[in-house]
Amino acid sequence: MLNFHNVCSVPRSFQLTGIPGLESLHIWLSIPFSSMYLVAVVGNITILAVVRVERSLHQPMYFFLCMLAVIDLVLSTSTMPKLLGIFWFGAGDIGLDACLTQMFLIHCFATVESGIFLAMAFDRYVAICDPLRHTTVLTHTMVGRLGLAALLRGILYIGPLPMMIRLRLPLYKARVIMHSYCEHMAVVTLACGDSRINNVYGLSIGFLVLILDSMAITASYVMIFRAVMGLATPEARLKTLGTCGSHICAILIFYVPIAVSSLIHRFGHQVPPPIHTLLANFYLLIPPILNPIVYAVRTKQIRERLLQILKIQTKIR
Repeated sequence: MLNFHNVCSVPRSFQLTGIPGLESLHIWLSIPFSSMYLVAVVGNITILAVVRVERSLHQPMYFFLCMLAVIDLVLSTSTMPKLLGIFWFGAGDIGLDACLTQMFLIHCFATVESGIFLAMAFDRYVAICDPLRHTTVLTHTMVGRLGLAALLRGILYIGPLPMMIRLRLPLYKARVIMHSYCEHMAVVTLACGDSRINNVYGLSIGFLVLILDSMAITASYVMIFRAVMGLATPEARLKTLGTCGSHICAILIFYVPIAVSSLIHRFGHQVPPPIHTLLANFYLLIPPILNPIVYAVRTKQIRERLLQILKIQTKIR
């Protein structure tokens, strides 16, 4: 265990603080956080169940949506149970290996989610710009390969992060992580060794994922909008754009919070720690909550199937 006076030693575990500066409000904060987590779990499981039972939804767009739901469940579940344990029981202690595992899951699946959004943009591009080839290009096999590629990319990009910490930064000057989960930079700042390589690698991954993926998605939608503007009637344009509306909303819900949180963590040194930690938690909770709502409201097939299920349940009662 670590000693005082900034003596560097090897920790067996770390201590997560929850929301630093708001410890006295933890029990009250647990109410909205537990409610949001419950909504996220129920919403994403509902999407998975509806797509599974409704054969008309067995299309590339909805398979990607199911992948998105699984990723959102992993992201929220990798952080919220531990955070609620801190709120309710003060259980902030987390082993070193568990901390590194949590770090890997969070950053890996955030990277995978970005890859799925990129695959969904490709699906919309083919469906709108080359509709006659959509069924031959986006086969079930191709959808599976795109999902696997996104997963392997996440593992390849993020896998070195915990390994670099394990091998290069064994000594720490403190064991208290001023955060609610084992975020990469929150752990690295406690290390006694030279963490420049870790910082550069983290920034490089952030650039590759956030910047390049968002640029590729933007390019695909520029081509989509050009194709849509070439349609004969305004009704056809609106109908075609409507198929992309849910995807665009989901992209904004994902990229905007994570970009804001990353910028604040890197450059917003004057932002109070409670604000930064709350934002970091929201970017792991907001997409899992809103993605099912956005797709359920804006996607006709999912909305109609949900209404059918609700009507059946009402009749049974």
